[in-house]
Amino acid sequence: MQDVCTTGERLFKELDEYIKSINATPDKLISVLQKAQEIFGYLSPQVQQYIADALNIPVSQVYGVVTFYNFFSTTPKGKVQIKVCLGTACYVKGADRVFERFLEELGVEPEKPTKDGQFSVHAVRCLGACSMAPVVLVGEKDFYGRMKPDMVPRIIAKYREVKS
Repeated sequence: MQDVCTTGERLFKELDEYIKSINATPDKLISVLQKAQEIFGYLSPQVQQYIADALNIPVSQVYGVVTFYNFFSTTPKGKVQIKVCLGTACYVKGADRVFERFLEELGVEPEKPTKDGQFSVHAVRCLGACSMAPVVLVGEKDFYGRMKPDMVPRIIAKYREVKS
């Protein structure tokens, strides 16, 4: 348990160092939020309060920005985020079955991280690769096109190996 507290303290210290390094003022809120999400993985109420206190602004202002922009998350996500396009072109070619297979293989609900925090599966409306439908994006740059449900276990295994 002590390691968790030490880790939390270390993360807040890292955020504090960043805030000081940019001489953060209220107009730098988005930059601070981006860094906080990079450090913590998501923006919990405690992190939002910390940022509000550090920038001397109301927590409601921080919350308003966090909930306005899709980039920010108030819930934990997996280290490896799997985004399955469920837009029209992908859906008609079976993306729903691919999405369900990811959930089944990982034993998770949509948007929730696996127990080890390694993966989370997210439905998205468009990944801009309709010609390769159905499409999956793993992380920020690994696209998989013409997906079939039986390809899912191999993709998961690839990213499990990266963790080891």
